[in-house]
Amino acid sequence: MFEVGQRDEIKRSYTITDMANFAALAGPKAVAPETVPGPLIGGLFSYLLGVKLPGRGTNYLKQSMEFLTPAPIGEELTASVTITRLRPEKHLVDLETICETADGTRICQGRALVYVEDVGKE
Repeated sequence: MFEVGQRDEIKRSYTITDMANFAALAGPKAVAPETVPGPLIGGLFSYLLGVKLPGRGTNYLKQSMEFLTPAPIGEELTASVTITRLRPEKHLVDLETICETADGTRICQGRALVYVEDVGKE
């Protein structure tokens, strides 16, 4: 069902309106001028892990994110997750997480560890 090297991605641009909506929820100090807040980038990884790969039934155990440069508002971002290790006996999947701009500038990189009940089933 799952294989090391399996990958999925999502592309998304954030607008000024998105930043206003986020500030309304998180508080105005949560938004820096002209940059996408880290939690919104983390949300892209959450979406991928919970909906795409591994998908439904995934439980987050651990996530690390290293932010390398600010993500510009209005620019298309590509967030991806790639399976790096499978441990079916423990129902664990390790993944690499990356977010890049359209020109390939790496915004964020990290790792995720998730629990998936059926990781070893065919």
